Amino acid sequence: MTVARIEARFTALAREGRAAFTPYVVAGDPDAETSWRILEGLPAAGADLIELGLPFSDPMADGPAIQRGAARALAAGMTTEGVLALARRFRRGDSTTPIVLMGYYNPILNFGPTAFAAAAAEAGVDGLIMVDVPPEESAPLADALDAHDLALIRLATPTTDAARLVIIARRTRGFVYFVSVTGVTGVKEADAGAIEAQVKRARAACALPVAVGFGIKTPDRAAEVAKIADAVVVGSVLVEEISTAIALKRDPVPKILDTVAAMAHAVRSARAGG
Repeated sequence: MTVARIEARFTALAREGRAAFTPYVVAGDPDAETSWRILEGLPAAGADLIELGLPFSDPMADGPAIQRGAARALAAGMTTEGVLALARRFRRGDSTTPIVLMGYYNPILNFGPTAFAAAAAEAGVDGLIMVDVPPEESAPLADALDAHDLALIRLATPTTDAARLVIIARRTRGFVYFVSVTGVTGVKEADAGAIEAQVKRARAACALPVAVGFGIKTPDRAAEVAKIADAVVVGSVLVEEISTAIALKRDPVPKILDTVAAMAHAVRSARAGG
């Protein structure tokens, strides 16, 4: 289904009058099997879409928590092929929850954009967020993804002006990812009131749903963002649960899924009665 799976999910949620809850986890963190158990449990815990991080050694947009998660995954042997294997395994048991890979271009370039797009589509991936590929340099990747009907999802930020939004909108599919704060993930907190007008502007310019991520650490903050956005992305707080569990020598899976459930409930109920 590829991008159609993303579109179908947003259409269904719009009918329900609520935002999507989208957890982000690093593939292979802290190891492949534990990562699989987390991934497998996300839909039942309340995930509407899933962002699966491609671990990379030099992540420019990720804060300390996700940097540590990527380092753990790489140290445990996770590869680009391994990420696709996780997605393929997930898709055998779930044909409806969209999976979007989020990461950096170096591993894709090394794999080959054309070969990667074909492998990702075969694995059941629906879209790709590449943090470090500007629109002006994205044609080879966009062409490869379009050939397999995969979404190229671009990012907008609080400093993105109207002219830049027009450029971002070109060939963007599925949804637009709005970075709610300036800086890296997991450091500052999102302020729904401060970004509401910008989210509306991005939605109008791109004619696509807008997902808001970076800086959403609590159910209350997730609920605030869910009132103005089409999707709420939560990542660093989930990845940090793994660091905590490792320090305490505990299984991270139950705590992560409990946190996902709390965040998902907040997002689902945010517009109730409103």
